Formats: sequence, C-alpha cells, structure tokens
Amino acid sequence: MTAFIITRIQTGDYDRWRPMFDQDRPRAREKAVVQRVLRSRDDGNEVFIYLEYSSLEDADEARDRLVSSGVLDRFDDTHGPN
Repeated sequence: MTAFIITRIQTGDYDRWRPMFDQDRPRAREKAVVQRVLRSRDDGNEVFIYLEYSSLEDADEARDRLVSSGVLDRFDDTHGPN
C-alpha cells in the first residue's frame, strides 16, 4: 500500500530554508520513493511538501521522526504533516 505525507510550510525565506530542508536531519525522507517541493505561485516562500512511501509503516516512521525532531516548531505557519 502506498502512503503519503503532505505538509504546507510558510518558510519566511525560501532561499535560507531550502538548504536546511535538503539536509533532512530528521531523516524523514530517507525511505521516500517520491519527493516533491512545490512553491506557491502567489508567495514563493510558501511550500507544499509531498512525500510518497511504499508502505504505511515507512510513512508513519517518517512522520514520527519529523514531529519528534522539532524542526517544524521553528515555523509559525504550518499544516501537517498529514
């Protein structure tokens, strides 16, 4: 069963945020089979992150790592991970 994580983040400064995202310190993307970062047309600092996993277990593990790492706590405006 394929599973997904979708998150929306208002980065504040995309150019500063992107290198941190690429490091994947929580290792939330290491088992992702598809990764997409989409930028809002109206606000280039708003991003939608789409991650696809081959199993629900992999997606749950990634979500747990992301949430417990605290990396999303630095953003005032987020939705997800769902």
